[in-house]
Amino acid sequence: MVGDPAYGYQQAGGPYGYAPQPRTNGLAIASFVCSLLFWLYGIGAILGLVFGFIARSQIKKSGGSQQGGGLALAGIIISFVAIAIGIVVTIVVIVVVHNCDQTGNCSGTG
Repeated sequence: MVGDPAYGYQQAGGPYGYAPQPRTNGLAIASFVCSLLFWLYGIGAILGLVFGFIARSQIKKSGGSQQGGGLALAGIIISFVAIAIGIVVTIVVIVVVHNCDQTGNCSGTG
């Protein structure tokens, strides 16, 4: 039985080749990088939030073909913290400037 297909060689790795490696979502990387650039007038933190939420949504919908959920989450958290610090610093500066008169003398009481 020379031509019997039951005794042929089996394909290595299955009939479709290797499984594709999951890729890191580009918006997850952008979220993390932008969140670290929060000091650029707050634009970095806002972009970090937007990119982070979009990236997490895309990663969940990808069915395992994309990764980077941790990067996106880190970008979101760093952005929220940066925005909170920016708001607190702005409020402190406003209060200090309000308590100072035109001559530069500042007092602790209004």
